[in-house]
This record gives sequence, structure tokens and C-alpha cells, in this order.
Amino acid sequence: MKKLIKLVCAVALLGAMFVSCSKKQAAGASSSNASDSKKIKIGVSIWSSTDTLGSQCKRIIDEAAKALDVQVMYVDQGHISENVTSSAETLSAAGCDGIIICNSASAEMTSVINTCNQNKVYCAQFFRIISKDANPNEYALAAKSPYFVGAVHENEVENGKKLVTILAEKGNKKIALEGWEAGDATFLLRWEGYKKGVEDWNASHSDKIELLEPQYGGTTSDTGRSTAEAIINANPDIDALIVAGGGGDTLVGALAAIESMGKKGKIAVVSTDFLADLDEQLKSGGMAAESGGHYCDPLIAFMLVYNAIKGNYAVSTDGFYDVNFPYLYVASPEDYAAYAKYFVDALPYNAEELKAMAALSEKDLEVATAKLSIEDVKSRR
Repeated sequence: MKKLIKLVCAVALLGAMFVSCSKKQAAGASSSNASDSKKIKIGVSIWSSTDTLGSQCKRIIDEAAKALDVQVMYVDQGHISENVTSSAETLSAAGCDGIIICNSASAEMTSVINTCNQNKVYCAQFFRIISKDANPNEYALAAKSPYFVGAVHENEVENGKKLVTILAEKGNKKIALEGWEAGDATFLLRWEGYKKGVEDWNASHSDKIELLEPQYGGTTSDTGRSTAEAIINANPDIDALIVAGGGGDTLVGALAAIESMGKKGKIAVVSTDFLADLDEQLKSGGMAAESGGHYCDPLIAFMLVYNAIKGNYAVSTDGFYDVNFPYLYVASPEDYAAYAKYFVDALPYNAEELKAMAALSEKDLEVATAKLSIEDVKSRR
């Protein structure tokens, strides 16, 4: 009898073990299936997702995420260094597979890249690139990182030269400069371009032009306004103002200051980052010209990271992808009308085109990026 009881218990125990094992296997399979079906999640570290340029960036990224079934998470860091570095930590902790980031100073990228390396999160810059000459340590770290995919940026020196040339051709002589944050990598490149534009013009023309030292207006309309007022009060004879950028709000504040001081139409203003009411500003004399239309820049960074996560783009440990994005220049209401049709009223890429873009090789993605223009969108419509 005792032997029979022991035998029954042994069989029961064996059965329990078998059921337990089966449950674990089922749970494991379920976990695997959940992992396979898990959406890719890409974080966006941006100065602002609500100002003029930032909201345009968000609009195109959201459209790409929808087309590719990707989850997106935004962190607005205001180009404040500690917020820029902590944004990478926040997005990594939130389970992002990749991050695209618009940093302020190149030095911030040391912390960002280290965070991405530690968390195995792919990263790409937008509107920025780490300069090998100016920032050799950050460049070396980025080049050898298995998770730093690359950078998408504009030719900011050429942009600066072009804007100064536009002002000079309009007859302006004394140009003030309002930056956003001292030491910002992109501002420094634009400033180099402004100075180069002055140098080239003065070398070939008898009517010389002068560029004043920059004053910094932050990235809000209030600080942009107060800085512009201070510049004009200190230099009442200026006939032009370059507002270097900063997302758009700096310029909004500067234009308000100019109008309130009775200088609208008397001070020619050029800037980078298209305003929401640029057409009206061009008609009324508030703006002389603006470079912009580059809100698809972060879209290309998004595509780089997306394909790195998918395993489609190899991430080098001896360099990274470097993609140049073209600016559009608008200097009249007619120029703006053509831009508005294809970049404001509608996006320059639809869902099918975004899906096709995601399937391009990295080289073909560069080609597609370089050709983006009003004419390019017309040809696809």
C-alpha cells in the first residue's frame, strides 16, 4: 500500500513538473512573439517641438513614424546643455531603440554618445555635425562608436555667405547680428559664413559693408525682442539685421522690437528658419529674405537611425554617415508662394514616398536628400 502511494505521488509530481515546464515554454514563446512584434521606438531630442521650425520638424517625423509604424517620443531640451545630455538618458531609460538629437554644443555629444553606447541605442544628429578639426575628441568618440550612426546638416558657411550677399545686393551697409546661444556649433558656422560674405563682397566692390559683433538673444521671443532692442539702441544707424536662427521665436521677438521702434522697412532683416507668416512679412517689408525649408533634415536622421535599428545600414567604428541637406532661399512673395504650395500646405513627401525612402540604400538616401527642392516635389506630384 505504501509503495502504491509513493508511486502515485511520484507520478503526480512528474505531471506537475511537466505542466510547469510546458507553461514556461509557452510563456517563453509568448515573450518571443511579443518581442518580435514590438514596435521600433525612436526618441527625438529637440530644442522645441512647438516653435515654428520645431513644429515643422515634428510634423514630418510624425508622418514618417505613422507610415513606418514606429513609436516616437519627444524631449524638448531648450538647447540647455544639462538638458541636452539628460535627454539622451531619459530617452534611453524610456526604452528607445534609437535617438535623433539636435544638440547645442559639440561637447555635449561626449555624454550623449557614451549614454547611447552604454544602453545600445543608435544615435544620429540633425542640424548638426561634430567637426573633426574643431572638436577632435568628440569626433574620435563618434567615429569609433558602434551606435553613432551619423549626422545630417546644412552647409552653414555657404548659407551665411548667401544671406550677407542678399543684403549687400539690396544696398545695405551696416549689418547687426543677433545669435541665439554663444558657442552653438551651428551658429559658429553661420557666423563664419557671414564674415566670409562681408570679406568677399568688400574685396570686389567699392561700396563696403560692415558686420557688427554678435549679441545673443536666446531661443524665446521675449529674449529675442529685448536683445534686438538693445542692439538698435546701441547702433541706431544700422540698416540691416541678421537674426541667425534659434528655431524661429528669436526672430519673432526681433521683428516685434523693430516694428515697435518704428524701424519696420528701414532695417532689412534676413534669417534662417522660415516663419509661419513669412509671406506676409515679405509683403510688408518686415523680412528681406530668409533661408529655410530644411525641416526635413531630421527626417533623414530618422531614416538613418531606423535603418540602423533594422540592420539595413552598417554602423562603422571608423567613421559615420555625413549627409548634407539643401537650404531653400526665399526673397520675395512669389518665391514664398511656390514654397508654400509644396512645403506648407502639404508635406514634400507622402506616406508611400516615405515608405520608399525607408527602403533606400544609404547612398541613395543621400542622393534623394540632395535633390529635395520645389522642382523635385513638383516632379513627384
